[in-house]
Amino acid sequence: MPAGGLTLTGMTGAMWMPVRPPTLERVLAWHPQPIPVLPLLVVALLALYGCGVLILFRRGIRWPLGRSLWWLAGAATILLVTATGIEGYGMELFSIHMVQHMVLNMLAPVFLVLGAPITLLLRALPAGSGPKGLLRRGVLWLLHTRAAALLTHPVVTFALFITSLYGLYFTPAFDYLMGTWWGHNLMLVHFLLIGYLYFWGVLGVDPSPRKSARGLRALTGAVLPVLELAATAPFHAFFGIVVMMSSRLLVRFYSGGMPAWHVSPLADQATGGGIAWVFTELPTLIVLGALVFKWQKSDSRAARASERRLERGEDSELENYNEYLQALNPRTGSRR
Repeated sequence: MPAGGLTLTGMTGAMWMPVRPPTLERVLAWHPQPIPVLPLLVVALLALYGCGVLILFRRGIRWPLGRSLWWLAGAATILLVTATGIEGYGMELFSIHMVQHMVLNMLAPVFLVLGAPITLLLRALPAGSGPKGLLRRGVLWLLHTRAAALLTHPVVTFALFITSLYGLYFTPAFDYLMGTWWGHNLMLVHFLLIGYLYFWGVLGVDPSPRKSARGLRALTGAVLPVLELAATAPFHAFFGIVVMMSSRLLVRFYSGGMPAWHVSPLADQATGGGIAWVFTELPTLIVLGALVFKWQKSDSRAARASERRLERGEDSELENYNEYLQALNPRTGSRR
């Protein structure tokens, strides 16, 4: 029998399902799958990221170790919820599925965004006006398209982030997707992509269409990311409370339950709602910490640049003020 007490049942025999009650050891045990979509995706992402770092190293360019560690953390969290028993037990218990959802949607994307993969890609790709730089120019063109600017607009990312939560569990979409192997994996990839798109805009680590367009972020400065982050918190809290307090099952997929485990589907749903409610705290703290660090670093760069200008005898603010006074002098003289 595979690790964790799993057997090949359910979903037309397409996945390994748990047959024994969950324990910490079983939940974290390796979980065999016919086609491990997310684990394979993680391996591909790690390989591509490693190639980018290696290319920069051969050019004598140092890529920050911290960014690599963030990327590794993102990959590890994805594997934690897709290559272990969480994947199998998540098919039987709503609470464990909610752990998987929250990690893929709110934790792993934060780590991946902090890894700055787009910056790494643009630095690793060859530049130039000829065929050699075609791929890099294509990436830059894509970042500057109107479609990309629309997709990454704060209103759009906020709507996608919240709608994917309410629209999935309060409609028949969840039961439909969970009924098939491809639908289940499509949903997991959806969690990851929507989360990445949202936190890409909030954190602002990588080049994005928002920055190139000099839109709302340029007007509000550091306020917008905090507002975006704060705006989703009430919706997540309300979702968790509704799920916790519901007197009926919101999704039919878990209505059968596992009687041998002595777990009530309704009680398990309430546990899942509690997980959705409290889980937002950890990603929020990480994002706020990253934003504060980013602002401090930006202020330090600005201060160093100002000091260098002063050392060269340059002071743009003083020069602008002197020019202003000189412009007033003729007027003052004429009045005399």
